[in-house]
Amino acid sequence: MHIMEGFLPLTWVIFWYCLSAPFIIYGVWRLKKITEEHPDSKPMLAMAGAFAFVLSSLKIPSVTGSSSHPTGTGFGAIVFGPAVTSVMSVIVLLYQALLLAHGGITTLGANTFSMGIVGPIVAYMVYRALRDIGGFNFAVFAAATLGDMATYVTTSFQLALAFPAPLGGVMKSFIGFMGIFAVTQVPLALIEGLVTMLIFKYLLELRPDVFRAFQVSDKVALEEAKNV
Repeated sequence: MHIMEGFLPLTWVIFWYCLSAPFIIYGVWRLKKITEEHPDSKPMLAMAGAFAFVLSSLKIPSVTGSSSHPTGTGFGAIVFGPAVTSVMSVIVLLYQALLLAHGGITTLGANTFSMGIVGPIVAYMVYRALRDIGGFNFAVFAAATLGDMATYVTTSFQLALAFPAPLGGVMKSFIGFMGIFAVTQVPLALIEGLVTMLIFKYLLELRPDVFRAFQVSDKVALEEAKNV
C-alpha cells in the first residue's frame, strides 16, 4: 500500500488527494463525535493507531524489487468504523513518509485511499456481514484478512491506471501488479487476520465494556472469543 514518493504522475497525485479528502473530512467529524460521547475511548483509539503503524511499518521483500506490508487497519475498522480508521491511516502514513521514508507525500492521497479507505470499508462490511453467520472470531479473521487484500487490489489498480501496459492496457497491467504482490501478500493477509483475531480475544477478556459500547461484542461473542 506504500507507493513510493514521486512514483505517480502529477495528474494521479491530484486525483487521489481529491478522492480521499471527503472521506478524511467525514472521518474527522466522526472521530470528534466519538471522543465527545465516549471519552474513555481515547486509549483504544491510540492503540488502534499504534497497531496500524507497527504492522504497516513492517517491510517484507516481494518479487521484482517490490515489497509487501500488513495494514493493521482491520482492528480500527471493526471497533470504530471505516471513517475514523481513515483518519488514523492518514496520520500513520504521514508519519511513515516523514520518519521512515515509507511511502511519500505526493503519494499520500493514493496510499490513504487504498489502506485507509478501501481496506477499512471492506473490513467493516465483512465483519458486519459475517458476525451473525460465521461467529465473532471468524468474522474478525475474515474482516482483517480481506481488508488487507482489498488494500493491495486497490494499490494494483492505482498503479495500473498510472502505468497501463503498452499491449493490453490497464487490465493487463493490473493483473501483472496483482501477480507481483500476491506472492507475499496472500500469506501476510492470513497472518494479519489471525493476529487481529487473537488481539481481540485478549482485549475482550480485559475490557469487554469498551467493546460493548461500540456494539462490537455482546455476551455470546465474548464467550466465543474466550473459548478460542
